[in-house]
Amino acid sequence: MSAARPSREVAIVAFAQTDHTRRTDDLSEVEMLMPVLHDVLRQTGLKTSDIGFTCSGSSDYLAGRAFSFTMALDGVGAWPPISESHVEADGAWALYEAWVKLLTGETDTALVYAYGKSSPGSVRDVLSRQLDPYYVAPLWPDSVALAALQAQALVDAGDTDETALAAIAARSREDAAANPHAQLRGARPQGPYQVAPLRTGDCPPVGDGAAAVILAAGDRARELCARPAWITGMDHRIEAHALGVRDLTDSPSTRLAAERAGAFDPAAGRPVDTAELHAPFSSQEVVLRKALRLGDEVRVNPSGGALAANPVMAAGLIRLGGAAARIHRGESDRALAHATSGPCLQQNLVAVLEGENRA
Repeated sequence: MSAARPSREVAIVAFAQTDHTRRTDDLSEVEMLMPVLHDVLRQTGLKTSDIGFTCSGSSDYLAGRAFSFTMALDGVGAWPPISESHVEADGAWALYEAWVKLLTGETDTALVYAYGKSSPGSVRDVLSRQLDPYYVAPLWPDSVALAALQAQALVDAGDTDETALAAIAARSREDAAANPHAQLRGARPQGPYQVAPLRTGDCPPVGDGAAAVILAAGDRARELCARPAWITGMDHRIEAHALGVRDLTDSPSTRLAAERAGAFDPAAGRPVDTAELHAPFSSQEVVLRKALRLGDEVRVNPSGGALAANPVMAAGLIRLGGAAARIHRGESDRALAHATSGPCLQQNLVAVLEGENRA
């Protein structure tokens, strides 16, 4: 069955990101974000006053203070009053809200940005606050321990082994050698176990970073970008909250989101050639490849993915921006972008992006 196409053409027309680093002690979140915003506006020639809707993604838990996003918004410029929104989630979900806003026809342009500084605290412990507060969170299982449960389930099911996981980690960091923004580039040792069967090389680096994209609709997108990355479908779904009722070797929410986004649409006319997957752990790429039916012919995470740079709250938006940038450069014609949030791939967003046919 073919998925319904959006009622209005909307595209990503510009993307920018920071160089992701282990620490940015000398920068506030606003100082980290502003160069990215200037870059993405410069790419299109737009001014802040030309933007019809602004939406951001960040987390007060990382910042350690309530309503921390308002300081970033002051940096963006919220006076005279602008139309804006914020999600306490990865910026990929902010992009989803902005996409829906443009589909309504209320505006023709949107700015989406996200940022996260994980360096000030222990992100493994911070992420445990997403868990069920009655039965699981009081035990303080951290994010690596939960990912290791998922990895062990995959090994037990015969879906992967430690050698295959090491190969995923090595390929990701080798691909990241060509990505000037990546935190880890080139060959790295797998290192000791963090939580068996996951070794250091199977886990994402902890780091700080930000990203931004500009969306535009219809002919406005064609004015701003030589080859817009049209969003032909986007959807997000969630697994059950209780880990014990889930099959951790599968991701039915990713599969359903991909179906609703049109990733498997036989009427698309051309296959997906690139996939940017938000898989912070090597074992999670195994789950996502199966759910998304990605064969060896698809280029997976040419940027190096989250194993090369994983700024929390921005890493998912970077997957969408990175996939769009490959279409802008003519390196891809039809790309799939995925973002996740929560333990063991609990929430999943899938977008399909397409470039116009080349002459």
